[in-house]
Formats: sequence, C-alpha cells, structure tokens
Amino acid sequence: MADIEEVAKGYPAAAPKKPVAVKLAKLSAEDVSGFKAAYDAHVAERATQGMPPLPLNMKQVQCLGELLKTPPAGLNEFLGDLLENRIPPGVDDAAYVKANFLNDVVTGAATSPVVSKAKALQLLGTMQGGYNVAPLVNSLDLEKELADIAVAGLKNTLLMFDAFYDVETKMKAGNAAAKTVIESWANAEWFTSRSGLPDSMTVTVFKVTGETNTDDLSPAPDAWSRPDIPLHALAMLKIPRDGVENCAEQIAELKKKGFPLAYVGDVVGTGSSRKSATNSVLWYMGDDIPCIPNKRGGGVCIGTTIAPIFYNTMEDSGALPIEMDVADMAMGDVIVIDLKNGVVKRHGSGEVVVPKFALKSEVLGDEVRAGGRIPLILAAA
Repeated sequence: MADIEEVAKGYPAAAPKKPVAVKLAKLSAEDVSGFKAAYDAHVAERATQGMPPLPLNMKQVQCLGELLKTPPAGLNEFLGDLLENRIPPGVDDAAYVKANFLNDVVTGAATSPVVSKAKALQLLGTMQGGYNVAPLVNSLDLEKELADIAVAGLKNTLLMFDAFYDVETKMKAGNAAAKTVIESWANAEWFTSRSGLPDSMTVTVFKVTGETNTDDLSPAPDAWSRPDIPLHALAMLKIPRDGVENCAEQIAELKKKGFPLAYVGDVVGTGSSRKSATNSVLWYMGDDIPCIPNKRGGGVCIGTTIAPIFYNTMEDSGALPIEMDVADMAMGDVIVIDLKNGVVKRHGSGEVVVPKFALKSEVLGDEVRAGGRIPLILAAA
C-alpha cells in the first residue's frame, strides 16, 4: 500500500512534510474471512444496549479493504456502507488506512467492483482533513470528471494547513481546478451552501429541574467510557432526581411525539467536564453527522442560566444554547421557539410561554450554520 503522503513529493510546499508513521496491523487470511461474522456479533451485542456498533478500528478497515477488492457474493452494499459511514475521519489510524485504500483506487493501484475512482474521490471529500488531503490535492491534476469531484471535496475541507500552498502552487501554474477551489474558499461557499437557522423551531422539552452540573451529564466514575459517546451517554443523569427516573427510556418515549428534543434546565452545565457532558446531551438531542460514526451535532439546550464554559462548548459543537426563563416549561411540553421574534409558545394552542428572549450573541446563528464556532474561526484565520 503506497503512503499517500509520498505521492505529493513532486509538488512544492511551504515546508517539508513530516513522514507519516502508522504501523499497520498484521492480517491473516482468517482475519479477513472471519471479518463479517465477528462484526455481526459485535453489532448484535451493542444492540442489546440500544447502541450502534463502535467505529471500525485500523485492523478492521484493513480487512474491509481486502474484502472490497474481491467482495464475497451479496456483500457489496454491506461493505460499501461500512467504508462510507463507519470509519472515523481525520487522523485516526483507521482513517489512514481508509484514505490509503481510496487513494490506491484513484491512482489505479487497487480496484474494487464496489468503489469506482469517482466514488473513491467522493468519499475522500467527506473525511474532513488529515490523510485525505494529499490525495484530493493530487487529483486536481486528473481528467476533468475526476478533478471536479476533488474540487467538490476540497471546497468543504477547512483543515488544510500547509496543503493550502500546494493548491495555491497548482493555481499559479495554471491548474483551473485549483483556481476553482481557491475561489470557493475565498467566497466561503462551504458556509453559504449550508442552511441558516430557521425562523422557528418546534421541540419537545426534556426538563431537568434545579442545577445540572457536568458530573450529572458525564459522571466521573464512568470517565473510562467517554471516548465511546453512545455508551457514555447511558450514564447521563443515572442518579434519579425529581422528574427523571430513567433518562434513556424517558427520552425514547418523548421522541415518539415526533419532534426533536431540547435539553431544558434551570441551571445547566456547571462543572469542568464540559466536552464529554456536551457529547452526552447531543447524543440524545442532536443530529447524526453524515459519514461520521457515533457522534452528533446540532441540538438545542435551553437554560435560565447556562454555565459560560458549557455554553462555549455547545457553541463549538454546533448546538444552539439559549438562555431564557424556563419556569413555565415542563417535561414533555411541545414548544415553538420563534427565533425571529424572540417568543416561545406552546405548540397547538399558541399560548405564550416566554414573552421575550434574545440570543446571547449576534453570530450564534452563524456558528450553528457553520457546524460550530471552530470552523468560523479557522475560516477567518
């Protein structure tokens, strides 16, 4: 398997790239042939707790790559779904193997009846930055049909770092695809192509009275499970309190009303474990992120008071934190949050619950639209 970082050696960069050192797992024929049975058993085990399977690890992705080259009968869709949706993005070791496999398909070093060159480039464009960047940049030199797919992926990739200069060099050398990418970044198309906040949102209230600290949302005795967000979320509010006896079951029941849930509390997010606490809340209140396994973004958190550091972490996660008086909201209420006019009413009756509120920041809507505060900061840098 060729190292994707080596492929870019022929192009100048702002600074020498450090070699990538990922030690691949040793595979046996039994590992590959037994992959599906082992994975199915894992899926079944996790399902007993109401959880999705863990993202694939490096060795599993290696097995997946081998199977994709010569898929067993009837497994094309299954294998393709794993490749697209069950591997972490970025610089995880599993992402390294995925990006190398996809790059091999693009360059012709590997072939798969499941993954065409075009599909490989499309998948590289979903990996957010890291090991996928060099293959996408190199693909700007391919025939237009493939270069256009690389352009689409790079337009929405912000974590470029020094690879920006690789694209710039290509543009200066007359590469039209690279020029399109640079112009797209300059015009912030990654942002303007996203939907903004709606004028109003209808949500079901998950009300937790009193003070909720981050240890309630992410208990310290369960810290070992924090990297596994769905598992750790099972510990959220595990100690019964007024109105909350079984958090996961109550949330599942409230979701039957057909609306997204909003976490609502009197005082929310005091304490220090703000990231893992935010992950737990968003696992129940947020939305799945395409091609990113076991992590959710978005979601609404409402509090009469929201602790500043928790509020900031919610911003970073692309959630919508709103401070307003929640005294007249109860567990299971369905409310309409009128963001345009700053009013909250009961769904159906139109009864006013909160006569006036305002978002804390003028840019909060932009942060939600961007998928979090961090992308906005990176794009402005």
